[in-house]
Amino acid sequence: MEIIYLCIVVFLLCLAVFDLFVGVSNDAVNFLQSAVGAKVAKFRTVLIIASLGVVIGAIMSSGMMDVARHGIINPDRFSFYDIMTIFLAVMVTDVIVLDMFNTLGMPTSTTVSLVFELLGGAFILATLKIIGDGSLSYGILLNSDKALSVIIAIFVSIAIAFFFGIIVMWLSRLIFTFNYKKHSRYSIAVFGGIAFTALAYFIFLKGLGKSPYIPTSISEYIKHNTSLLLVYMFVVSTVVIEILHLLKVNIFKIIVLVGTFALAMAFAGNDLVNFIGVPLAGLDSYQDYIANNGGAAPTEYLMHSLMNSANTPPVFLLIAGVIMIVAMATSKKAQHVIKTSVDLSRQDEGDEMFGSSRAARSIVRATQDSGAAVARMIPQGIQNCVNARFNKNEMILEDDRAAFDVVRAAVNLVLASMLITIGTNYKLPLSTTYVTFMVAMGTSLADRAWSRESAVFRVTGVMSVIGGWFITAGVAFATTALVCLLMFYGGMPAKVGFMVLVVVLLIRSNRKYAKKAAASDKDDTFRLMMRSRDPEIVWDLLRKHVSRTQSYVCRFALEQFNKITNAFENENLRDLRHSYKELQNEKAALKKIRRQELLALRKLPAEIAIERNTWFHLGANSDQQFIYSLRRMLEPIKEHVENNFHPLSEQLIAEFRPIHQKINELMKMSCEQIETNRYESYREILAEANACKDELSVLRKRHIDRMQRMEGNNLLQMSLVYLNVLQESQEFLSVMRHQLRAAKKFMEN
Repeated sequence: MEIIYLCIVVFLLCLAVFDLFVGVSNDAVNFLQSAVGAKVAKFRTVLIIASLGVVIGAIMSSGMMDVARHGIINPDRFSFYDIMTIFLAVMVTDVIVLDMFNTLGMPTSTTVSLVFELLGGAFILATLKIIGDGSLSYGILLNSDKALSVIIAIFVSIAIAFFFGIIVMWLSRLIFTFNYKKHSRYSIAVFGGIAFTALAYFIFLKGLGKSPYIPTSISEYIKHNTSLLLVYMFVVSTVVIEILHLLKVNIFKIIVLVGTFALAMAFAGNDLVNFIGVPLAGLDSYQDYIANNGGAAPTEYLMHSLMNSANTPPVFLLIAGVIMIVAMATSKKAQHVIKTSVDLSRQDEGDEMFGSSRAARSIVRATQDSGAAVARMIPQGIQNCVNARFNKNEMILEDDRAAFDVVRAAVNLVLASMLITIGTNYKLPLSTTYVTFMVAMGTSLADRAWSRESAVFRVTGVMSVIGGWFITAGVAFATTALVCLLMFYGGMPAKVGFMVLVVVLLIRSNRKYAKKAAASDKDDTFRLMMRSRDPEIVWDLLRKHVSRTQSYVCRFALEQFNKITNAFENENLRDLRHSYKELQNEKAALKKIRRQELLALRKLPAEIAIERNTWFHLGANSDQQFIYSLRRMLEPIKEHVENNFHPLSEQLIAEFRPIHQKINELMKMSCEQIETNRYESYREILAEANACKDELSVLRKRHIDRMQRMEGNNLLQMSLVYLNVLQESQEFLSVMRHQLRAAKKFMEN
């Protein structure tokens, strides 16, 4: 029996390593996005600074491990069997929930998952105990006060982070404007002094000062002289920053890098419990059971030892910190820092990830009406003065690819790290994702990054993300309760079965992410177009983007044309259904791509945009017409084959085959010319396409005459579908001609 529990503990520790990799890969964007998004330094430099913060934060996080031990449950009322069942159910569910939300493309939070998984597993076993013993209650079995404070802290942090993000960013932009280099002669020293003092107080004084690795004498000195130390820190940092500013040093870059260190430190100190808290508590439980059980059965030995504070060996914390650093440095997820929050908070126009919802439209409309009412009460002179401070045309970016400037990056980092560190110091596991995301949303709103054209989409995005968080809580609670119940009654076979399931899900998740990552790389050119301010670069990138889109659509259309016609000949319903789904997906993708390219076209000089507008829209329409033509061809064929009507006769197959071959040759030549941007045989292809269309007209007339002479109605349905194929093939060639002509004219120098 002891061997079985040892295997469970080893499995929990292995899942802890996996959780560290996945968790950091997903959450590293929280503390890397501002520095990398504002392009204040090379990624390697930012990574080194963040790594130092992660290591120090990990070593300091020992106190947070108590959340997993007795922060949610009272373990002295549960047996060793109960505790190991809860812990295994929590870790198994964590992987299941992560896989499910990744599959659905919905956001999740490791902090919320941990808290509600622990609560769900403990709740279901507490319910069973209460049913068996009427003297027990949830108040006795669960640490309800602490659990409630943790839950409230998590969700209240959403509103607090958003509110302070708006206020602090609005004041900061009012002071510095978008041309911060011109308006920061003296104010930068005060801003930097406040920022560094706040970070020093919450991290170094409250964090390191309470660390068990700091001598007691130093901790006592810090405790009794905090106010004096804060005054010294403010005065010294203000003076030093002013001197550096006079020496032409970009102070905001320093604040962003220090803020990155602080937020990485807060992240490791706060979120490390999400990844290794439960496995380490399971290890402590196993060690206590082996050492002190006195021959008691696992179902009888109560876990009083977990009521004590965690005494996590520093080596475990250091190893966890190193694993987090390796994950940051090697994970493609971690390096892909422009994620949902950056897309929703970026300063420029671009493709919107989310659609429009009724609730978002109502919120935007109400906000606009309220803003207009308030504006009528404010003198016009004050409004003009404020608007002048928010002139985006003066915005200074460190790099054309930056999503926002260093002022907003500094506010994001300093404010988020302060809020998270406050929660950590009070041993409340705030969600790093929640705080950093909502701070970023608040600062982007205050920074007027949400225009009337994009506000409804971004509000929908924020609501979707927040809704995903609440769904995470409910799903984590219910799923853990169910898994825990199955493990409790199913015993070891159920536990082993869930462990196997987790391994399968991990393999599947990694494969799916590899495909998703490959697909996401296609948007890199668009991001560069939207963040570049050089019209020549935008024009060059747009031509590449349009050429790539049109050549892909050309190849895709030919592939689907062949799949549909061959499936008609062979009565292959499976291929027809696949083709129907692929055309639907491509239609949605083309709608998104057209909007992307149109946004980039608006950034070109007026003379170029006006000259190429017609050919751009003709090409985009041709791409969509390919899809419409193929769908018109497909739908009657699909219905015909599904109903098992008469198959296409050998005579008609033989008749259509030469035309089919000719269409393939013309499409391949057209695709090659668009791909290579070489149009030497452009006119010959157009002429041959016209000739092929004439041949199709002859075939159509011949087939209509044949239908008139047909005896009986048995083959009428098949003949009508074939006639539709001929008509749409002719339209298909017309679309090809339009696309080729538009591509040539658009790409001409």
